[in-house]
Amino acid sequence: MTDAAGGDQWVRAVAADGQIRVLAARTTGTVETARRRHGTAPTATAALGRVLTAAALLAVLLKDDQKLTLRILGDGPLGGLVADGLPDGRVRGYVQHPDVHLPLRPDGKLDVGGAVGRRGTISVTRDLGLREPYTGSALLVSGEIGEDLTAYLWQSEQTPSLVSLGVLVNPDGSVRAAGGLLVQLLPGADPEWARRLEANARSLAGISRRVDDGLSPAGMAERVLEGFDSRILAEGEVRFACGCSRARVEGLLAALGREELTRMLEEDGGAELTCRFCGERYNFGADDLRRLLLREA
Repeated sequence: MTDAAGGDQWVRAVAADGQIRVLAARTTGTVETARRRHGTAPTATAALGRVLTAAALLAVLLKDDQKLTLRILGDGPLGGLVADGLPDGRVRGYVQHPDVHLPLRPDGKLDVGGAVGRRGTISVTRDLGLREPYTGSALLVSGEIGEDLTAYLWQSEQTPSLVSLGVLVNPDGSVRAAGGLLVQLLPGADPEWARRLEANARSLAGISRRVDDGLSPAGMAERVLEGFDSRILAEGEVRFACGCSRARVEGLLAALGREELTRMLEEDGGAELTCRFCGERYNFGADDLRRLLLREA
């Protein structure tokens, strides 16, 4: 299942002979697709959108056959948030309690930190095609996700980073704008560059507003790298996509065994399974279950 993202895009740029790396993305259509598929309330939409955007940015650095999973588990009412990202821009994800919506903060913004919680963990798993995936984790610092990912990259991966993520939600609950920015100093970088980059990044504060104003991912990279000799290395599409299918779900049903399939047939007359990542529902009637039982005989 793949849904059109309506012009969503990522770019990867470098500066200072590759010692500064910038990833930027517009994810408005992708986050709106996730909202519709999961029926998220506004605060949950903002949180899930930030996680999806972060996964898209991090996954850009992977090779073609690799995958990244970002997980956030806080002590707030949202429960867990999970997003998968692939290097070609495909992302998918879900929030444990999609109906959560909190009162606005005093500054009028959605209270993502309160919904996620200030205590908990953030973890990043990279499946690099080796025997075991690599997972790093860190404690949450605010629940705002961007700040938590910044702290994770510094503490767990020893990469000085700046992460900005944002989702702007319309009064009717739909997504008006969403995007993100990741800036990293690589080994050998001048520590003084961090101050200049932070000053540049302040002009992009409220990144969803900048996206709503029409600033492109390339424009974000250009703004944050102002004063540096920079260039864009690559760009691509971001889109919400899930690898689930009826055939895969049927395989999961078959794996339950004859006893459980027989119980479903006799007690329920069929089965309905829902993909947690994309919300797609798969219905299997009595004839479908009988066919599976014959196949497993």
